[in-house]
Amino acid sequence: MGYIAGYCLALDMTARDFQDEAKKKGQPWSLAKGFDTSCPVSGFIDKSQITDPSNLQLWLKVNNEMKQNGNTHDMIFSVPHLISYISRYFKLEEGDVILTGTPEGVGPVKKGDIIEAGLGDMVTMKFPVEQS
Repeated sequence: MGYIAGYCLALDMTARDFQDEAKKKGQPWSLAKGFDTSCPVSGFIDKSQITDPSNLQLWLKVNNEMKQNGNTHDMIFSVPHLISYISRYFKLEEGDVILTGTPEGVGPVKKGDIIEAGLGDMVTMKFPVEQS
């Protein structure tokens, strides 16, 4: 945990149409995860502001309807375990961001939908879906 400077909220969006088409063709589907606006990230939260990172609420609403509502205590792997594992394969450097997963409830969005997400009541993000 000494390697962690802080936390942020990030949404790892997926273009399922690109993903499905690439899978059918046996092609890599990296474009489905790397399109413009695919990973909005909140501002930085210093680790001193989070007393227990293993007990944080993560939530997401689409058009004001709750779609995801989970807690970091439900993560399969702890943050220290993830850092240890990842650092065996990648050189982690100051400023790197590790995305750890998502609560159940993933679903489609369409152009014009309003997404709002939060890390407890510490940080929220709200934005419209630009394309679908």
